[in-house]
Amino acid sequence: MKNTLRNTLIALIAFSSSAYAAGSGAGEGSLLLSLFIGFFALIVVFQQVPAVILFVGIVKGLVGKDSKNVETSN
Repeated sequence: MKNTLRNTLIALIAFSSSAYAAGSGAGEGSLLLSLFIGFFALIVVFQQVPAVILFVGIVKGLVGKDSKNVETSN
């Protein structure tokens, strides 16, 4: 009885370790994972568009010519 239980446990451990190694999927991604990552990448890109527009406006305001030339006559 002891030998049978010991041999069964050894076989179970030996075969399950190779099954875990085969099922790890190293380097493979599912379609759902790709869509999930792509969705959040699009969110990041669309958040950068208004930031770039704002940055260009700030740079134009700092470097650009002054459009108002107010003349005072006394």
